[in-house]
Amino acid sequence: MAEIPKNNTGLSGEYFVAAELYRRGWSVGLTMGNAKSIDLFAEKGDSKIAVQVKSLYKRKHSGWPFSMSTIKNDCFYIFVILNGDKMSAPDYFICTSEEVKQIAKTYKTRGIVTVSSLNSDSFSNKWGKLK
Repeated sequence: MAEIPKNNTGLSGEYFVAAELYRRGWSVGLTMGNAKSIDLFAEKGDSKIAVQVKSLYKRKHSGWPFSMSTIKNDCFYIFVILNGDKMSAPDYFICTSEEVKQIAKTYKTRGIVTVSSLNSDSFSNKWGKLK
């Protein structure tokens, strides 16, 4: 199967996350366009959250690159592996902004959240963090 274009990987992840949130009772608004700092806004009862989605087409990739200065406080980060090479359901890893700051490996010019840093019970499908 051919890989989807890079610009579609991010949007695909956003739609998958929005669908999961809807399935869990949240009302979701997607922000559209390039260079946006928040991908989704969601509301459930009295809870309102901002969500940034980071997507990979397949697990083979090492991780999600970051500019450490762009990590937003009071934002949830949902890392998605689309599993497009397997055609299976996506994998979701849910983090608070503080958790992202703790697990991101920082380098001189950038940071990265590695797939291996999220492979724990603390992040995998932890949708309950969003309350």
